[in-house]
Amino acid sequence: MQEHINMSNLLKITVLAFFCLLPFTSYSQIITQSDKHKKEVDASQELCIAIVDKLEKVPVVEYTAPVKPKYWTKGTTTQIGFSQVSLTQWAAGGNGSVALNTYLNSFVNYKKNGMIWENRLQLGYGFIQSFTENGYKKSDDKIILDSKWGYEAIKNLYLSAVANFNTQFAPGYKNSDIVSRFFAPAYFTLGLGIDYKSGNWLSINMAPLTGKLVMVKDPALRSLYGNREDQFTKAEFGAQVKIDNKFNIRKFSMGSTLTLFSDYLDKPQNLVVNWDVSLSGKLSKYISLTVRTNLIYDDDIKFIEKLDSAGNPVLDSDGKAIKIPGVQFKEVVSLSFSYSFGDAK
Repeated sequence: MQEHINMSNLLKITVLAFFCLLPFTSYSQIITQSDKHKKEVDASQELCIAIVDKLEKVPVVEYTAPVKPKYWTKGTTTQIGFSQVSLTQWAAGGNGSVALNTYLNSFVNYKKNGMIWENRLQLGYGFIQSFTENGYKKSDDKIILDSKWGYEAIKNLYLSAVANFNTQFAPGYKNSDIVSRFFAPAYFTLGLGIDYKSGNWLSINMAPLTGKLVMVKDPALRSLYGNREDQFTKAEFGAQVKIDNKFNIRKFSMGSTLTLFSDYLDKPQNLVVNWDVSLSGKLSKYISLTVRTNLIYDDDIKFIEKLDSAGNPVLDSDGKAIKIPGVQFKEVVSLSFSYSFGDAK
């Protein structure tokens, strides 16, 4: 019996010791695993640091997105100039007046794979209103539309077609006689030839096949521009040379357009000359100074009275004064508000 009790007590003591030592054994394993995990984390960190060091030494290649080609360019420049003169008991004399000049220059151009298409619209109008005279007198008046198509055959040389339309807005007077109005006259030319271009500063267009229409809507003005009284449109056929030149001088830009036309069918030696020159400069962001000149000679436009040696008008068989052609010249100087849109900026 005593032996049985002792064996029972020994068994109880053994089981109790097992359960008592079990937590200490588990804790020891956890500590061991934690140390092992810590060593693994340290090794991973070292590996990441080594990889980052390698990446920092790899050269960086910047990516640039491809630029989409721009085939169309368009822009507009507008100018408005105003002046006013008021005189009260002014001993030196003179007349008070109000003057206004407006100008618009707009372009739309296309260029792709050796083909070009250039379009330009010019509108100008100005007037002077005197306080001592009735009505107003216009100082500038023009509507000009140019278009040129070309295809590059060899470097800088294009097969081309050029077109031009030219007229004015309002009636014009010389003394008290009306000498022009809308579509009286109006000119339209279309020419085929070649065009030499050197960058954006020079263009020389030679069109040996050029048709020209002279249109005069008012029958009373037709003889003034070389048309018969019953002839609304007169057709001419000849050759045309057009030279466009533009460049910059410091803050000023200068442009010149010289057009020469010879009629194969009627006095080809008498050239029609039209020469436009403009000089424009920005004095501030919105204020500009502009000088524009226009020289014209056309053998068909007869507006100057022919005089004899005594200075008297020479009369024809009907008793009317004989008129002859002459050089026409116009100059417009304007200090104006100017603003540009699109690619004209």
